[in-house]
Amino acid sequence: MRPEEATERPTALWVTGTGPHSDIVISSRIRLARNLLGVPFPHLLDEARAEEVAGRVEGAYKALQAEGKLADHGLVRVNRLPALDRQVLVEKHLISPQFAQEEKPTALLVDPGQTVSVMVNEEDHLRIQCLLPGLQLEQAWAKASQVDDDLEGKLDFAFVEQQGYLTACPTNVGTGLRASVMLHLPALILSNQAARVGHAVVKLGLAVRGLYGEGTEALGNMFQVSNQVTLGQTEEEIIQNLRSVTEQIVEHEMNARKFLTQENKSQIEDRVNRAYGLLAHARIMSSQEAMQLLSDLRLGVDLEILRAARKRSLNELLVVTRPAYLQRLAGGELEPLQRDIRRAAMIRDSLRAMEVAPPGDKDHDPRLP
Repeated sequence: MRPEEATERPTALWVTGTGPHSDIVISSRIRLARNLLGVPFPHLLDEARAEEVAGRVEGAYKALQAEGKLADHGLVRVNRLPALDRQVLVEKHLISPQFAQEEKPTALLVDPGQTVSVMVNEEDHLRIQCLLPGLQLEQAWAKASQVDDDLEGKLDFAFVEQQGYLTACPTNVGTGLRASVMLHLPALILSNQAARVGHAVVKLGLAVRGLYGEGTEALGNMFQVSNQVTLGQTEEEIIQNLRSVTEQIVEHEMNARKFLTQENKSQIEDRVNRAYGLLAHARIMSSQEAMQLLSDLRLGVDLEILRAARKRSLNELLVVTRPAYLQRLAGGELEPLQRDIRRAAMIRDSLRAMEVAPPGDKDHDPRLP
């Protein structure tokens, strides 16, 4: 893959809206933290040592390519990218917001489907990530583990028998594994059950965060749930625990949706149709307003209040209407008002292409005579 494709390609596999429980579980992610033996952690590196780490990882990558492994991956020197392109990578969930700000030598290994990626010189020397649509934690673990094995065959990772993999943050020591799911939970929010469910999840040793991880907001009723403990459990136990809790959250969300449609049908229909009306006709739309209205629209499609011929595109709008990606598509920086005007136009065009419409609307539903 050409390096520039990491920011140019509009969609990734995780936005396809496929996989188990894909109406509620947007994506599943596995992330492994690894560090090179005998090298200080990234926050202690000067520019020369950081470049040495990036060079060693690049050398391992090229050696693996010569063996036919990671053949379709590309390597991007992230610190050399313009700020706008770095933010695009954040909005695509390929790098963290902190990584985008780093000025020391950094790199990103990524495949064409943007499923498997490796951040070099983030909080740890390597952050190996696999991101898949729906609830596919075991499949994501298998892919991330394979890349981990390939890289460990070329690089010496810091590992101690008693503690496991050594990491910059003590909370990652052991397996170095963070498993997370991105969930769309509008019904739990509307029925005022989200806080209660969230507290219960935290008591089970999991963390609940916003759309882009630690320290970020839960935009558009999107939440990330991940493990907090990485020591004393196997990778399989961590993943099984998160899967079990996720399935319970999915059940709570489904029950809340059922309750809302039975007890508050008119209010939900009104909310969804108001969202549709604004998204289909507004001329100016902020990023935050778009996220909330798209969340309502997605709920309406899931509850069959509205129909959408191309439901996948609703997930794509979550990425392409974000501020940086919007400017990337425009070919340069835009003022806030210009972004809001362009966002509104893009959403109107997308809704027409998706054929979003109320069921029974003869003007929009091609199934009707």
